[in-house]
Amino acid sequence: MRKILVTIVQYIFFLGLGFFLLWLTTRNLTSEQVKMMASSLKEAKYLLVIPAMLLLLASHYSRALRWRILMEPLGARPSRTNTFIAVMLGYFFNLLVPRLGEVMKCTLLARYEKVPADKMVGTMVAERAFDVICLLLVIFVTIIIQVDIVGEFASAEFGSRWAVWRAAPIRLIGPLAAIIAGLLFIRYILSRFAHINIISKIRKILRGITEGLTSVRHVKKKTAFFLHSVFIWAMYLLSIRLGFYAMESVSHLGMAPSFTILSFGSLAMILTQGGIGAYQFAVQKTLTLYGIPEVNGLAFGWLLWLVQTIMVLGVGFLCLIFLPWYNRKKNEPETIHTK
Repeated sequence: MRKILVTIVQYIFFLGLGFFLLWLTTRNLTSEQVKMMASSLKEAKYLLVIPAMLLLLASHYSRALRWRILMEPLGARPSRTNTFIAVMLGYFFNLLVPRLGEVMKCTLLARYEKVPADKMVGTMVAERAFDVICLLLVIFVTIIIQVDIVGEFASAEFGSRWAVWRAAPIRLIGPLAAIIAGLLFIRYILSRFAHINIISKIRKILRGITEGLTSVRHVKKKTAFFLHSVFIWAMYLLSIRLGFYAMESVSHLGMAPSFTILSFGSLAMILTQGGIGAYQFAVQKTLTLYGIPEVNGLAFGWLLWLVQTIMVLGVGFLCLIFLPWYNRKKNEPETIHTK
């Protein structure tokens, strides 16, 4: 009951934060500016949205193949179709309830492919950790290629806080010591009382997660794993670059602004439920760095967010219907015809 209550509170908080950011981006808009934003969205070239969606779908399929590579050292080889469906349903359920997608994608794949769910949780955590590294690299490239714009903005925004961060390591000694002591205590408990049934089950789950986390080190197709990672983020980048052509006010922008939107937009997607509010806000503020009026920036933020959200909802709903049918047909015994 407590877990359900915490989930509900989290859902309300992050959804509320999203709507607050939506209000923040529109509170100072005049009626004329609202009409301008509506006009920008109405006049957008929506045929160009379809290729952008296909690029995002290609990135999600590549993500599914990369996930399969992580599972191979664990002796698991789920079908490409089921893995892709699980990935899309993960995105689909994450739009409905925070973090539900991670649970559902592992649960569904475990059900239809007979893969231990605890091991898949580990591979999923490893995948997310690698994506964080990729995002940090994207942010690094964004700053390097645009030191005059993004670098100065970051310096002005965070430079005054250097004194605070300089003292941070000293303040962190106490909490870090407490965390290390807690982990050592948990390890002792799990070892000392391993004969107890519940402790034994916890140890089994933790062992499965650990195996999943270390699966990156054991992957046989390391080149394919890294190439899929590059492809995934390249598709994200190209979908934004292609999206510029869909709206007249931003059609002149190139790859550098695409990197900036990918950097700040990815961070914003983590902040609120489905990125609502936060993503539009991030794109709006990012485009002001390139001289785009806030009204047009907000309109483009809405366009990009709608492209991603509608694609996930549409494909996710189709996958929800297709998944049981596909697995029923796959598992049906072949009919033997006799004369």
